[in-house]
Amino acid sequence: MVPPAKEVMWMTEFPSRPDAPANTLRTLSIPLLRGSLGLVFVWFGALKVTGTTPVADLVARTVPWLDPGVFVLTLGVVEVVLGIALVVGFRLRWVALLVVLHLAGTFATLVTQPSVAFQTGNPLLLTMTGEFVVKNLVLITAGLAVMSADAPVRQRVARAGVARR
Repeated sequence: MVPPAKEVMWMTEFPSRPDAPANTLRTLSIPLLRGSLGLVFVWFGALKVTGTTPVADLVARTVPWLDPGVFVLTLGVVEVVLGIALVVGFRLRWVALLVVLHLAGTFATLVTQPSVAFQTGNPLLLTMTGEFVVKNLVLITAGLAVMSADAPVRQRVARAGVARR
């Protein structure tokens, strides 16, 4: 039996109690994602800045034409700045775009150092380094989610108006 139109409208306008946790999670998910992504960037960047990162050699060998000390330090500073910007919510669309581009750049390791990333040269058999790089697909997706969630207010209001009709 199909409920009358009036009941259907009421059910869509007022969330039921079982929907409350999902609605709360929906509200918190992007800020939590943004904060955790920012924390990871600050943490990994700080390790590079302090010279205590375990990936300094990997990073330096990925771009051998650049001075390793300067490159790793500069990369660390950029990561810290991007991380702080994510946490505080500064220019999120641009910062998230830079995060995505930075993370996409990590895939250069697969090209410049395939022997370090793949077991016996097989691209389906990742080494620990290969897994470290490939997991950035998830972080790239997180950056895209943060970027898309930061639509200008007038766009969000316009979409909300369309959704209510």
